[in-house]
Amino acid sequence: MHSFSFRTVPHIVFEAGASKRLSSLAAPVLNGAKRLFFVTDKGVRDAGLIDDALAALEADGFDVFVYDEVVADPPEAIVLEAADKAREFGAEAIIAFGGGSPMDTAKVVSLLAGGDQPLSEMYGVEQVRVSGLPSIMIPTTAGTGSEVTNVAVITTGATSKRGIAAGPLYADMAILDPELTLGLPRHATAATGIDAMVHAIEAYTNKRSKNPVSDALALAALKKLQGAILTACDEPSNLEARGDMLLGAMLAGQAFSNSPVGAVHAMAYPLGGIFHVPHGLSNSVVLPPVLKFNAASAENLYAEMAAHMGLEASSAGLITEMERIADATGIERRLSQLGISHNDIPRMAEDVAANDRLLPNNPRELTYDDIVRLYEEIV
Repeated sequence: MHSFSFRTVPHIVFEAGASKRLSSLAAPVLNGAKRLFFVTDKGVRDAGLIDDALAALEADGFDVFVYDEVVADPPEAIVLEAADKAREFGAEAIIAFGGGSPMDTAKVVSLLAGGDQPLSEMYGVEQVRVSGLPSIMIPTTAGTGSEVTNVAVITTGATSKRGIAAGPLYADMAILDPELTLGLPRHATAATGIDAMVHAIEAYTNKRSKNPVSDALALAALKKLQGAILTACDEPSNLEARGDMLLGAMLAGQAFSNSPVGAVHAMAYPLGGIFHVPHGLSNSVVLPPVLKFNAASAENLYAEMAAHMGLEASSAGLITEMERIADATGIERRLSQLGISHNDIPRMAEDVAANDRLLPNNPRELTYDDIVRLYEEIV
């Protein structure tokens, strides 16, 4: 008998237009809190995505402070600045509105503004000892699944990334509003969608934490995402496809939050940390060589996923389908297209080899030489 535990966000709302009803939907979570600290980025704010939610909150007597300085791969300085602003404002609850970076930032701000533990002591697995402020996550992309995960990834120093994985990072509510994703460009739709598929694949093949609940969620996520990603790219205003993308990303997020990701993410991190490649695109580019490398140890698992997706029940079936999706969406496939050369590989490989949080989850052990060889396959 395989023992396991499973945790997730206690309250999830899926509804077109839900963000316009934020005030009423959030009431049970806010427990009377009136001073709300919004975490977003300038792109989301300038697109007007938060306007309806803000207007409704302010009309209902909430005092709202909007922090829109979040950037991709949020550095420690931004997270700490946001936490300082939240404390100065007297925030009673945190609301994230955006992609993975605003949501990761907001989750950590909730802890820093609601407790006295320094950020430096939170990195790693289950190192958080504070509970934080009530928090609500509202994604505007369908990829990271951060709205339902207990993980936040922060850029430390000049280029390296570190993760915090702990129960207190789970939000109190996630609101999935597919209308918010209608304006997402094709390239971002593709990259974030493949990112979500990677979450499901790596959750299903985790050799340490794989469990029946995460397996079921990962398979459901793959089916949703496979069926919707090309339609969402080709028909950006297709609300049904956008909804399936959001649901697939959320299901995959629940899966990998309990059965964490592996070598694909470990190899993607240096692309974001050093070269500022968007996270979803980083995962998409490094996925094919890692799938092929892992096949020797994960053939049965890859075959199960492929069969569930209506494909040939083999690792080749899964790999071929992921390559087909990448080709059809038109995303970059090689490091050179992202400005990364052979000369950059040793530095990236060193970062990956030192990732003792993710690599142990991978179904097949990777050495430094393996990592170099996999990067070389996609230069």
